[in-house]
Amino acid sequence: MTPEPRPGTPSPDLAPAPARSTTLTVGGMTCAACVGRVEKKLGRLDGVAATVNLATGRATVSHPATVSVTDLITTVEAAGFTAQLPEPAPEADPDPEADPEDRLSSTDRPDAPSSQDSQGSPASQDAQDDGARAERHRLLVTALLSLPVLVLSMVPGWQFRDWQWLCFVLAAPVAVWGAAPFHARALRGLRHGAATMDTLVSLGVAASFLWSAYALFFGGAGVPGMTMPFSLLPTAGDGAAHLYLEAAVGVPLFVLAGRRMEARARRGTGAALRALAELAAKDVAVRTPEGERRIPVSRLHVGDHFLVRPGERVATDGTVVEGSSALDLSLISGESRPVEAGPGTAVVGGAVNSGGLLEVRADAVGADTQLARITRLVEDAQTGKTKVQRLADAVAAVFVPAVMTVSVSVLGFWLGAGAEPQAAITAAVAVLVVACPCALGLATPTALLAATGRGAQLGILVRGPEALERLRRIDTVVLDKTGTLTTGRMSVAALTPRTGGLDATAALRLAATVEQGSEHPLARAVTAHAEERQPGQPLPPVADFSATPGHGVRGTADGRRVEVTRPGDVTGLPAPLPDAVHTAEAAGHTAVLVTVDGTPEAVLAVGDALRPDSYRAVDRLRRLGLRPVLATGDRAATARAVAGHLAITEIHAEARPEDKAALVTTLKEQGGRVAVVGDGVNDAAALALADLGIAMGSGTDAAIGAADVTLVREDLQAIADAVHLARRTLGTIRGNLVWAFGYNLVTVPLAAVGLLSPMVAAAAMSASSLLVVGNSLRLRAWRPRGAGTSARRPHSPRAQARWETR
Repeated sequence: MTPEPRPGTPSPDLAPAPARSTTLTVGGMTCAACVGRVEKKLGRLDGVAATVNLATGRATVSHPATVSVTDLITTVEAAGFTAQLPEPAPEADPDPEADPEDRLSSTDRPDAPSSQDSQGSPASQDAQDDGARAERHRLLVTALLSLPVLVLSMVPGWQFRDWQWLCFVLAAPVAVWGAAPFHARALRGLRHGAATMDTLVSLGVAASFLWSAYALFFGGAGVPGMTMPFSLLPTAGDGAAHLYLEAAVGVPLFVLAGRRMEARARRGTGAALRALAELAAKDVAVRTPEGERRIPVSRLHVGDHFLVRPGERVATDGTVVEGSSALDLSLISGESRPVEAGPGTAVVGGAVNSGGLLEVRADAVGADTQLARITRLVEDAQTGKTKVQRLADAVAAVFVPAVMTVSVSVLGFWLGAGAEPQAAITAAVAVLVVACPCALGLATPTALLAATGRGAQLGILVRGPEALERLRRIDTVVLDKTGTLTTGRMSVAALTPRTGGLDATAALRLAATVEQGSEHPLARAVTAHAEERQPGQPLPPVADFSATPGHGVRGTADGRRVEVTRPGDVTGLPAPLPDAVHTAEAAGHTAVLVTVDGTPEAVLAVGDALRPDSYRAVDRLRRLGLRPVLATGDRAATARAVAGHLAITEIHAEARPEDKAALVTTLKEQGGRVAVVGDGVNDAAALALADLGIAMGSGTDAAIGAADVTLVREDLQAIADAVHLARRTLGTIRGNLVWAFGYNLVTVPLAAVGLLSPMVAAAAMSASSLLVVGNSLRLRAWRPRGAGTSARRPHSPRAQARWETR
């Protein structure tokens, strides 16, 4: 029976139904009820599914081609919010064959797109700055007008003659202008038949101010010499007219201040993503026939040559053509050690040149670069929702109407019980103000923002919250060897031709010609060895190339049929090839058989080295309660040697790709929650079938595409760090939601029975959101436990031995 891949994983046989994905920037959302309304409105369109993130203010919409972006924007606006496409990334020159001078001159135009557009244009940034300045101005004026009202209302000894009228004059602009954003959004929601957090605040402010105006003009509170005692608890029922001007100014003051601090904290949770965006170079020095010129990176094309001077960032992914230096990749992959770069070395955009001058040929630009892919992965991870957050959103969707119903019920109950109107209004207003759906909406997205950003800094890229949840629950880790437990940097240690056959150079050349069509590290080692043996002699093209994962490659080179495969049974091989195979295995090398026109011609011994951190990484996995399993295409003897050095007791040798996939299925049927770590085409099927796929960042596109987690950092301990981070993040999210639910379950009843004044309720409501955001911010400072400490290996000999890999 063919095992089914986990939900959300692309099947190797069935392509997903075509659908478009569009990201919209949504304005005007203030709480989880807003999120639910936008998602519900968009979900009513045929074939449309939307995920809205309150923390980032973005909606990710999956929709068929029949639903246009204009339809999506119109639908969001019909829900009472603003919507627009994010600032577009700069497009490449439509004519890649255009003359470089034409492209260079086009950058001098004032309307040429800037590289900054990919992360936000100057215009949009200015608009954000203007909005922040307006909010700051509103908060400052509100505070200046509110403070005298609060002091006079709370300190009876300072209540001079006609103090209440001065407070009324000061409170009026606060209740009208200071709270204007809440009133405007509440009215907009009312026009669309919806109630949000702003509805509660607006009603609370209006009720407090209007009751105070009534008391001043008609209730006897406006008489000269009137004084009013203050208590944190409502003082209704004493027969004296009571003003609630302190609530009318305190509610907007505390909410405005809380939202400003909350916005600053939320910006802090996304700092890592902004840091990634800032890694991109803005301009680059290129060489032209007239000399060197600097152009925007947006005008750089694949194949262009550019210069990287010491201290500059590499403009885009490429290959070094000339020069040598050391590159600092710490901000991209978390790798602290400088990486040497020379002619032929692949370099990553965003890396800092720490040494000499480099000339680089651009291999990828724009959205195809590694930095752009990392940024997209982080953004995608921040967009999704955990299962518990979906429950919280469902509660938040009915939260505001429920609170309004409770408030009206409380008002009716108090009046029906014979209480004075001011007591009933106090309790009803306190219920409106203290309720806080904001904390419910922020519980998950702020934690995901901080965690995924911190993960990116540590070289851990997680596709989404669902992957985080699975990462937290895994109990079995299936480890590939080549490129995972080993460095993947292989070299040819020996070459043995058969007696009376092709000479070593001819056999190597034929093998390298066929291997140049493969991505496997072993193939790269054979090709590199041939180039070293015969420098300056390019390899001929290969025809009829085919690769069988886990077995080898074959093709036609110089008119001869060549196969480079595992030896299998060596008894029928001509001398001295059987001895060469045994010698290679005894030395911990990979034995590779070269067959030409059906005749075995040579054996290559290819070696690889264990990563220095492999033992420590496996040991940390065990300490986390995970069961390590080695699954490799190696012969059993070499697999046992590797497992012995790493203290792995469960070994599956000579495993072909279908064997690895079957192993994953078996482990899952036994009740295991299985993660697979791999880096090659051989591992793609197992990665897709596992509960969680983890790909090394240096791996193939097939492996990375099938994985849920990608480790950009060249450090196997990142697996344990990822598990730690997932457990910490899910713990933070649970804590946030427990607080958000618990806060409302406790404070709403207290307000209903008259134990909270409206002003105290406003402060508590603002503090609730700030506590959730502050708890999430702690993830920004999270550091892996146990990383970097030494651990003694159980076996010391040949710790860096070379191991068989194919």
